Amino acid sequence: MQKRRDQPSAAKKIDRIKKFQTILIIYYSMRLQRVSLEGKLTLEIKFERGNKMLEVVKRSRLLMMTGLLSVVLAGCNGDTEANVVEDAEEDNTEEVEEDSDTNEDSDGGLDVGIILPTRDEPRWVQDEQRFMDALADSDYTTEILFSQGSSANELQNVETLVSKGIDVLIMSPHDGDAAGAAAQAAADEGITVISYDRLITSTEAVDYYVTFDSVAVGEAQGQYLIDNAEGSDIPLYLYAGASSDNNAFLFFEGAWSVLQPKIADGTFVIANSSEADALSDTAELTRDQMGSIMGQITTNWDPNEAINRAQTHLTAAGDDFKGDVAILAPNDGTARSIADTFSADSDITSYTITGQDAEMASIQYIIDGKQSMTVFKDVRRLVEDAMGMAITILDGDTPETTGSYNNGAKDVEAMQSEVIVVDEGNVQSELIDSGYYEASEFTGLD
Repeated sequence: MQKRRDQPSAAKKIDRIKKFQTILIIYYSMRLQRVSLEGKLTLEIKFERGNKMLEVVKRSRLLMMTGLLSVVLAGCNGDTEANVVEDAEEDNTEEVEEDSDTNEDSDGGLDVGIILPTRDEPRWVQDEQRFMDALADSDYTTEILFSQGSSANELQNVETLVSKGIDVLIMSPHDGDAAGAAAQAAADEGITVISYDRLITSTEAVDYYVTFDSVAVGEAQGQYLIDNAEGSDIPLYLYAGASSDNNAFLFFEGAWSVLQPKIADGTFVIANSSEADALSDTAELTRDQMGSIMGQITTNWDPNEAINRAQTHLTAAGDDFKGDVAILAPNDGTARSIADTFSADSDITSYTITGQDAEMASIQYIIDGKQSMTVFKDVRRLVEDAMGMAITILDGDTPETTGSYNNGAKDVEAMQSEVIVVDEGNVQSELIDSGYYEASEFTGLD
C-alpha cells in the first residue's frame, strides 16, 4: 500500500512559489542573453571557417544555461520545477536543430569566389556576365565582387568570400604586388588561388595563372605599326598601362622587342620619352629600364589620364614630331582618348594607333577610321579556361597548363590563350561571324 505523502504547509507552498518565480526569472533572462550573444556568434563565425566554432559556442552556452538552472533547482521539488527544466531542454533542442540547418547551408555555400578590378571599364563588366553564364548550367556556385581600383577593397573582398566558404578564388588584381596579401589570406585557409588575366606578383600564395600571351599582345601592336609605316623618321608616341600591373610591363616588353630595331634604323623617332630615346639602342630592357620609360608614358589604364598625357606631349612637341605619326596605345579605352586628342590637333595629318580588348566602342572607332587596330583577346575563351580550371580543382583533379610565368617569388603554372589582330579588314570575320558581337550593334559595317 502506497504511503500517503503529507500535504505541505501554507508556508512551504509560498516558499516553493517564490523559488519557482526565481527559476522563471533566470530562465527568461537566459533567453534574452541568447539574443545578445548572436552578434558575438556572428563575429566568431566570420573568423572561423566551417561550422565547428558555431557548434562549440552554442553548446557551451547551453551547458552554462543548464548548469545555472541546475543550481537553482537543487533545493526545489515537485512537478512544476521538473516541467520548467523539461521546457528549457526542449528549447535547447530546437536551437541545436537550427544550428544543424545552418551547417547544411554552410556546407552547400559558395564554391568559387571571383574578384575583378573595376566596374569602370567595359572589359570587366563583360567578364562578369561571361563568368555568370559559364556556371549557369553547373552545380557549382559563385559570387563576383569588384575592387574598384583599391587594394584595400580587394583584401576585404577576399575576406568576405573566405568567410562564405569558397574552395577556389579567381582574382584579377588591381595591383599585382599589393594583391599578395589578399592571395595569402586565401591560401592560409587552404583555398586554391587562380590569378586571372593579370598576374599576382611577389608571393608564393598563387597556384595558377590564366592569361593571354601578354608579350604576344605587345608584339602584335608593335608589328602593326611597322607594317603600316611609310618612309623614315616617323614620330613614334609611346604609351603604357599602369606600372602596378605586371601585364603592362609584358605588353611593353613585347612591343619594344619588335619596335626597337626600327627605332635604331631610323624608321621611327621617339617623340615623347627621353628615357626611351636614351635606350633606343638597347634591344632587351631590364624591368627597371622599362619602369623608367613607363614613368614618363603611363596612362594608369585611365582614359582621362591618357588625354592629359597626350595633350602635354603634343603641346611640347615641335613641328618635326607632328604630321604623320605612329602611336603605341596600350588598350582600347586609352586608345580612343589618345586618338581623339591627336585628331583635334591641326598639325597632325594622320595617325596609326594600336589598342587591345576589342571593346565595342573601339570596334566602332575602327569602322569609322578613328582607331587603326585592336588586339582581340577572346575573353570567352579566357573565362572558359579559368572556370574549367576551377571546376577541375573542385572535382579533385589537377588542371592542365601550357607554360609558366615567374612572379618574382615562384614560377606560376599558366594556361595561355592566343590573340588575334583585328582591323577594318577583318572585323566581320573575327567578331561578327564568330558571334562575339552582333552586326546590329554597329553602324557603317558592310
